[in-house]
Amino acid sequence: QVQLVESGGGSVQTGGSLRLSCAASTNAYTLSCMGWFRQAPGKEREGVAAIDSDGSTSYADSVKGRFSISKDNAKNTLYLSMNNLKPEDTAMYYCAADEFEPGSWDPIRESDFGYWGQGTQVTVSA
Repeated sequence: QVQLVESGGGSVQTGGSLRLSCAASTNAYTLSCMGWFRQAPGKEREGVAAIDSDGSTSYADSVKGRFSISKDNAKNTLYLSMNNLKPEDTAMYYCAADEFEPGSWDPIRESDFGYWGQGTQVTVSA
């Protein structure tokens, strides 16, 4: 069983930046895809960004140009760098992973990921 532990959430003002981290309990090379999801109060969870074993990435339209997903296989850690944060980015952010890559990242689907972290809260104030 793979365990994922997120960190790095917090409260920032509009225009601020945060970097989320997700530490995996297994060798990152065994995880063909990793991603970030978020869920705001009263809304469904949505895919934010994903990365596959080749380093190819995909982003939700709402975060393109502001968020960047990356991973450090040597540290078994996934990152999400978030810049120019907006109040609508406020949500619980979840790390997810799976051994298998989906056929498409359009959209980034919850059903493509079998392992999930507990989440880290991001709050952006106006």
